[in-house]
Amino acid sequence: MLNRAASLLFVAVLALDAGACSLAPHFEHPHLSVIGVEVEGTQLLEQRFRVRVRVDNPNDRALPIRGLSFTMQVAGEDFGYGASAAPFTVPALGSAEFETIVTTDLATTLLRILPKLKDRSQPIEYRLTGKVETELTFLSSVPFDQRGTFTLN
Repeated sequence: MLNRAASLLFVAVLALDAGACSLAPHFEHPHLSVIGVEVEGTQLLEQRFRVRVRVDNPNDRALPIRGLSFTMQVAGEDFGYGASAAPFTVPALGSAEFETIVTTDLATTLLRILPKLKDRSQPIEYRLTGKVETELTFLSSVPFDQRGTFTLN
């Protein structure tokens, strides 16, 4: 009798678990892309770049973003770190943009990356890796690793 009760309890737990999974909303990860990079300022040992990032939301519900942080590679080299300054919401099936300052050091920029950026008319490859912190109850953190190109302004 005890084995039968344990078996029924196990089956009930599996059924509830399967039902809970079907109740969780379908969610596609947002897509991030660099849409602009400008030199913000230079000092002896560091350079600051203003990086504009677009977040595209492929979902049919708004995406409330608490914060977003990323590391950036440019032309295959480590470039710097960026983060959103304030929370924002990406509308359903829409996009939103934010700007951040990415600071690099002299060795990274001048010695490794700048020689690769001589021709400003050519697209420059980048890679963003990081995470989006959301206000969604079913998904608080979304990692990303995305690549693309931009032109230097």
